[in-house]
Amino acid sequence: MDTVKHADPDPIAYEAEVYRRGLRYRRPPFTFKPLEWEALASARMSAETRGYVLGSAGTGETAAKNRAAFARWSVMPRRLGLGKAGEKEKGKDDPFPNLDVEVLGRTLQGPIACAPVGVQKIANPEGEAATARAAARERVPFILSTASSTSIEDVARASDEGAAAVGDDGEEVKAERWFQLYWPAREHDDITASLLDRARRAGFGVLVVTLDTYILGWRPSDMDNGYNPFLRSDQVGVAIGLTDPAFRARFRARHEGRDVDDDVGAAAAEWTRTIFPGTTHTLADVAFLREHWDGPIVLKGIQSAADARATAASGLVDGIVVSNHGGRQADGGAASLAALPGIVRAVREVCDSNSSESKRNVDVLFDSGIRCGSDVAKALALGAKMCLVGRPFVYGLVLGGEDGVAHVLRSLRGDLELTLHLSGIASVGPECLNRDSLVLEDELFRGESV
Repeated sequence: MDTVKHADPDPIAYEAEVYRRGLRYRRPPFTFKPLEWEALASARMSAETRGYVLGSAGTGETAAKNRAAFARWSVMPRRLGLGKAGEKEKGKDDPFPNLDVEVLGRTLQGPIACAPVGVQKIANPEGEAATARAAARERVPFILSTASSTSIEDVARASDEGAAAVGDDGEEVKAERWFQLYWPAREHDDITASLLDRARRAGFGVLVVTLDTYILGWRPSDMDNGYNPFLRSDQVGVAIGLTDPAFRARFRARHEGRDVDDDVGAAAAEWTRTIFPGTTHTLADVAFLREHWDGPIVLKGIQSAADARATAASGLVDGIVVSNHGGRQADGGAASLAALPGIVRAVREVCDSNSSESKRNVDVLFDSGIRCGSDVAKALALGAKMCLVGRPFVYGLVLGGEDGVAHVLRSLRGDLELTLHLSGIASVGPECLNRDSLVLEDELFRGESV
């Protein structure tokens, strides 16, 4: 069985098809158990790939906290249609929850996006192209990393191919793709402008700027293997740089007329120093990005309410992603889910107090630790508008390329849909799914909450 390429990526229909095939004693090629994806994928990876994909910073404390935080919250179901959570939307005949979300000025068919993950060709030879096609098929936003092993333009073509594969009755399906920026130092503003121009012309509609990776973190798994994918001359992780006209021109000028293709090893090292410059930017620097990008700008890596408040008040951005990079950058940090409620409150306070006609609404997105549908439900209930999923889709990429990614995305959506449906929650909107939908597990045992 593969993930059938049909116009409506309905996870309930996917489940029904699995059972229909089971009547003929046919089992699906991929497990539906989300916590088994990692082990199955790990068994197929090289030591270097395994260390890079599964590894975390330091002792892995931050990564472990990310996962543990979800178990501290429990979804409290409502029955008999009681309470706000049980009210169905007017005119909606479908008994299942409405998963549509309004985020960053666009209406999307679900609250899940593919997080920006680099060097995907170490997981599968088709790399980002396979993921982009699968995401478009499933109508899930795909965020392309600056550290991609495939060029911006090639990923855009693959994304459009995926969208074209699910058009039905002449319907044109537009792939939702966003571009993630590892931000060069200001001395390389020409390269930054070139990257943004390429992304815009290739149809990437949202700019996601990562703040926590101006240098790679202390990653013992990679160091044990002596493996840094950005320094090798195989173009894995540096494809976007080696195809960028501004970077190629700078390289030629610095190396006495030699072209990037004449010394890929040296070019890879120089590109890596360019996108990981070792120093951070300031909020004021975002004004430069705003000059060169006319779509939504999202800052990824916010962990403190103070930073969120200042960012929302700047009037420069349209969204933030509460993220600690999945625990891959700095150890000893707070769980991303633990930081989420305070950040949501801070952003709301700023946006509610700003009466200017030119004010920007700032959406809060979530990243770090998502593994299943109930994880998504909990993050949305705590105020996130959308969740980014990283490692799980990479495991799907390892296990089955494009179909493996599609399976993971459809499984997460199905798990979310039935979790909400069986909890009496009619939609992912905040009027139905909110803090009242959750309870702290510890408080239940103390008898302080019901």
